[in-house]
Amino acid sequence: MRFILTQIIMCCLIAMAAQACADEAKKVLPSSLAGSWYSADRATLEAQLSGFLAKAEIPKIEGDPIALILPHAGYQYSGQTAAYGLKTIEGHSYKRVIVLALSHRYPLAKKASLPDATHFSTPLGEVPLDTEFLEKLRPMPLFSGSSSIHCDEHSAQIEVPLLQMVLKDFKLVPIIVGILDRESRRQMADILRSMVDEKTLVVASSDFTHYGANYDYLPFRDNIPAKLQELDKGAVDCIMNLNADSFRAYIGKTGDTICGVEPISLLLEMLPRDSKPKILDYSSSGQLTNDYSNSVSYYSIVFTGAWSKPGGQFSDNDKKALLSLARKTLEYYLKNERKPEPSELGISITPTMKKVMGAFVTLHKNGELRGCIGEISPRRALYEAVMDHAVNAGVNDWRFTKVSGTELASLDFEISALTPPQPVFSYKDIVIGKHGMTLSKDGRSAVFLPQVAPEQGWNLEQTLSHLALKAGLSSNAWQSGAKFTVFEAIVFGEKEMGMK
Repeated sequence: MRFILTQIIMCCLIAMAAQACADEAKKVLPSSLAGSWYSADRATLEAQLSGFLAKAEIPKIEGDPIALILPHAGYQYSGQTAAYGLKTIEGHSYKRVIVLALSHRYPLAKKASLPDATHFSTPLGEVPLDTEFLEKLRPMPLFSGSSSIHCDEHSAQIEVPLLQMVLKDFKLVPIIVGILDRESRRQMADILRSMVDEKTLVVASSDFTHYGANYDYLPFRDNIPAKLQELDKGAVDCIMNLNADSFRAYIGKTGDTICGVEPISLLLEMLPRDSKPKILDYSSSGQLTNDYSNSVSYYSIVFTGAWSKPGGQFSDNDKKALLSLARKTLEYYLKNERKPEPSELGISITPTMKKVMGAFVTLHKNGELRGCIGEISPRRALYEAVMDHAVNAGVNDWRFTKVSGTELASLDFEISALTPPQPVFSYKDIVIGKHGMTLSKDGRSAVFLPQVAPEQGWNLEQTLSHLALKAGLSSNAWQSGAKFTVFEAIVFGEKEMGMK
């Protein structure tokens, strides 16, 4: 009996210790808005949000929602407009919701901030954070902003109860986006785009024009409602075109006081080019209070489409069309000394060929390399990259003489369509045969496509030594102080496709 009692006590102690460890590991970020921006009472808050949702009648939405732009004012001002966006995702199943917010109070330049927490708490309950997703981002310099910003940033926190009302069993990824230049914004978009999937929803948190003396913005003083609507529409037109550059240019031209310029711009860079945006609702605090002396505008916008992995699936017809496009482009250039339009080559551009991807074009002659040039980061449609680099590989690869017209028939064309590059914490994370890679050190850099190392029979250390030499560094330069990114590739050639 004493032995049994001892075992019971030990089991209880172990259970208590395990619970203590679990409690210690759990970090809950409490809402700083409950009781001010919205009610701290669960029943009152649910009733308010349910009322907004009941009034929100939306048109039929074609396709699956993958992103929203939602306002972030107090619910008494922007809750009804937000409800229109929420209605489009009600009943959908997302395993992850990324909220792109902004920092109203603290400076954050060329980087984003991630929370140091495992859960976020509101009057409606706790939401788990996607800690696995966050831990992949955390080592990257672009995501190294102070986590303390999340403690009282309303643009992120205000969205959580809204999401809780219409979604179940999702994990949250709050990202506070700092002031980004074009390069850092595109790099951040590349990283996030490569990590999302069909079960991911992205929410960009932003109010629109802040008009009035309180916001130090008085571009007009008469016919304010109509002019405000016109001003807001100009910005939204750029958003509807999925064009971050024109959106930012419009802000620069008009001085429009849209607070979420950075989250919206980042979302626009992330979105697939074939996404379909739809405006669901537009309102303003001036309209609600009948006082436009100081007014903030609000939009609810949904984007439908698919977060398919870059490249997705290429049909044989797509591959053959791209290879034919590459060959005919170089042939045309050698004859006419200019790059043709696809229509001049009699080639139709399919939706897959319009995907925004990095690409390399490789030329072989009798099994030997004859030219290889491309671009790693996704910046434009795949077919455009293929056309440019078919010409570049033929006439601009400094390692080889220019391809001649008579030589063209003896060449084999190969295309590598690339996923966005992602930084890795260590060279040990590079997988030979799977990853292409870049090495950067002391202002020098070089790249290998995934197929290079297997073709040469190199192991990881040999590959990195050759990569360092290609960058103009010593063969052991990769061992310290070097930075690496990795990417994957869909590789296909004329021989493989039975075209030669």
